[in-house]
Amino acid sequence: MNGKNIVASEYIDGNEANLKAVNPATGLLLDGAFYRAGDNEVNAALAAATAAFQTYRNINKDAKAAFLNAIADEITGIGEELIARASAESGLPLPRLQGELGRTTGQLRLFANLVAEGSWVDAIIDTALPERQPLPRPDIRRMLVPIGPVVVFGASNFPLAFSVAGGDTASALASGCPVIVKAHPAHYGTSALVSSAIVKAVIKTGMPKGVFSLLYDDGYKIGAKLVQHPLTRAVTFTGSYHGGMALVKLAQERQQPIPVFAEMGSINPVIFLPAAVEKQAEELAKKYAASITLGAGQFCTNPGLMLAIASPELEKFKQTLIEAISIVPSATMLTEGIAKNYSKLSSEVAAEAGVKILAVSGLKNQELQNQSEAKIAQVPAVEFIKNPKLHEEIFGPYSLLVVAEDIQELEQVIAVLQGQLTVTIMADKNETGQYQSLIHQLTDKTGRIILNGVPTGVEVCAAMQHGGPFPATNDSRFTSVGSTAIYRFVRPLAYQDWEQVLLPDELKDANPLGIFRMVNNQFTK
Repeated sequence: MNGKNIVASEYIDGNEANLKAVNPATGLLLDGAFYRAGDNEVNAALAAATAAFQTYRNINKDAKAAFLNAIADEITGIGEELIARASAESGLPLPRLQGELGRTTGQLRLFANLVAEGSWVDAIIDTALPERQPLPRPDIRRMLVPIGPVVVFGASNFPLAFSVAGGDTASALASGCPVIVKAHPAHYGTSALVSSAIVKAVIKTGMPKGVFSLLYDDGYKIGAKLVQHPLTRAVTFTGSYHGGMALVKLAQERQQPIPVFAEMGSINPVIFLPAAVEKQAEELAKKYAASITLGAGQFCTNPGLMLAIASPELEKFKQTLIEAISIVPSATMLTEGIAKNYSKLSSEVAAEAGVKILAVSGLKNQELQNQSEAKIAQVPAVEFIKNPKLHEEIFGPYSLLVVAEDIQELEQVIAVLQGQLTVTIMADKNETGQYQSLIHQLTDKTGRIILNGVPTGVEVCAAMQHGGPFPATNDSRFTSVGSTAIYRFVRPLAYQDWEQVLLPDELKDANPLGIFRMVNNQFTK
């Protein structure tokens, strides 16, 4: 496998083919050498994307849909090879990656259907009223239009669904924006395989060269250059708070600031209401032991915080949770750096005032590297409230149980929480009616509020909101999952008093595309 930087649908060498992928379970280097991008590759990618934008933005919606479907087809065609490589580079098991492959192609087809249907452009027509008094009304027609080249940063924990052809790339291409992907340094080979599939789809469907590019790097230099390049129009990122905010800062320092859509994770609080614990203590403990340790806890929706009120039933919950965690087998974490950071942070928190370790998983595979060790800790609410360090995300199979003395103290805990991707409420039937104040307080803290479920698992659909108040994301108005993710890459444009022949098809009186539109305050097709 020889991974060169892909620019304008052609292979272009970087500085030197000396980047290697590593198997995190064994520490061994994997086959393939990859070229580190430099300034020339960045400039070439953005120039090609800008040139492609002038054509791609105006390509027929059905052609764009065919392109997205073609990408999905090409990825499906290399599924077995792709899953094997992704597993070797991430340590993730094959069944998990098979599901992720389906999610990746499903997202592409979701956006293909959205584009083909067409109403997402939000076309609004207010025809002229020349006889209106005291002043006539001009003819004004408005729709959403793409903004230009988008830079996508691949994520560590989803080598397929949040990477080269993941939701960010799919939604940006659907909007009419070319994409430049900065490959995640843990997934060189996986990125190369997916990018080759996209290039084949570009050629097969006749898309303009430059509509997609892929660049490799093993540090921060190329990422920074991509964000600050004057031709970049938007950036997407999924990862840590510090990484996301660094990109936001770079974008704000530009002569022309641009939007960065950074999903920076959260601790995803789970509130166990008293009656639920009383009636389902053991069932809830087993359910959450599984959720906390799923995928070695390496989900942005991992339930890293559990909130409950002290009671005898809570002690039963804790005992069952301890037993369930103690028999969890180890799993390979995504990278050596992630494994070390997890060990460091979870150990540091254990030394904080009032924190007590309840359970540690004991089934660690000594023959493999970077193995996870699941941990459950407990702290009194009073200590949690006054210690901001306990409010921070620990990326891995870790969760902190905060025990309040009563409902008032539980509400005080909720008051100090920052913005979250998810909040979950575990409640007995009709119990939510007793805690309306608490629930209203929680809705201000999150982008998705869940009742009697687990936060791990993000459905890809039109109604999904994967984004929340800061610091879960830097802009809570948008989602990175689901069909409305497309709105990150568009802006409104109004045409006033233009002749029919000069208008986009979406805004013509004849409605040649047959899409739903708002015409003179009436929603019609």
